[in-house]
Amino acid sequence: MSYFDHNATTPLAPAAREAWLHAQDDAWQNPSGLYGIGARVKVRLEAAREQLAPLLGCAAARVVFTSGATEGANAVCAHLARTLLPGTLVAVNRTEHPCVLEAAKFFLGERVVWLEVDGNGVIATGQLEKLLASKGVGAVVVMAANNETGLLQPWRELARLCRRHHAAFFCDASQWLGKLPAAGLGEADWVIGSAHKFGGPKGVGFVLAAEGAQDFHAQHGGGQEHGHRAGTENFPGVASMVAALIEAETKKVLLETERLHWRETFERAVSTALPGVRMVGAGAERLWNTVSLILPHGENTRWVARLDKRGFQVSTGSACATAKDGPSHVLAAMGCSPEEARRMIRASAGWETTEMDWTKLVQALAEVSVEVKPAEAVIKI
Repeated sequence: MSYFDHNATTPLAPAAREAWLHAQDDAWQNPSGLYGIGARVKVRLEAAREQLAPLLGCAAARVVFTSGATEGANAVCAHLARTLLPGTLVAVNRTEHPCVLEAAKFFLGERVVWLEVDGNGVIATGQLEKLLASKGVGAVVVMAANNETGLLQPWRELARLCRRHHAAFFCDASQWLGKLPAAGLGEADWVIGSAHKFGGPKGVGFVLAAEGAQDFHAQHGGGQEHGHRAGTENFPGVASMVAALIEAETKKVLLETERLHWRETFERAVSTALPGVRMVGAGAERLWNTVSLILPHGENTRWVARLDKRGFQVSTGSACATAKDGPSHVLAAMGCSPEEARRMIRASAGWETTEMDWTKLVQALAEVSVEVKPAEAVIKI
């Protein structure tokens, strides 16, 4: 089996599994317990917070542990809706993950101003500068790396631009983390991440809250997470998440150049094997692990099913959007037609994916191409 859907979810990294098992055996008690063993779990929880913060370049007090990026997106958008002055607008990138888009629509409604992207999916910074100069925008929402195309946004530049104009910058780093260095993400005011995107367990993530946001509440109830998020903390999950990110930062992200070469070799090979194929966002910087292909013919679901039979798992885009009707909003924002979107598949590798896996995927694509190619019209004489 060659798993090429790591942008949807990743296998549990060995370091994360070891950390989870150890914490589950040795520190499963409630961190809020007043007895000694509960206090020891609380100390370990705070130590995990202290370990995560320097990876992101921020103070530990800003880290709020959550159940994942969806909870984080809803909490941040709700906070912006509650705290921004009446009439203040929020500029949102059109190609955000569904969890951010839907939260922005629900909590911010008519206050949202949609940011345009170019044909490669990159934010038009000129438009954003004009919006910020108008003094009507109080927050900007732009992800670090796109889950469907792997496109990298200039988030560092955008964070500094927002700071100059005294606007909050909210960045979804879910796809960036574990693939590229996390250093500097703390420059954004708000950041969300999800452990299962970088080798951690499902059901745990974090929010980096803005400096001084003492009134931020991910959910109401008890006083856990220093009053920012009620509910008994999932220490085994947190310990596993932090272990996964530390392992990625110290042992994996340094291998990016080699893996990028493998992806580029794959793209050249598949262009030869499938005349008429197109790489989405080919003219821009993208994650080393992600290739989105607009295939020359055939519905993408047919390609996915036939590749699966050959032992290759790919996707048609965002796993969180598969139940929604209509073509990809990401491709639509980039100028692709609905018909092109129905021919798109995404292959997203992991650190354990080999160069040979990429080569074999080319071979499988070539075989499937023959199967799904429309039959030539029969000319009767």
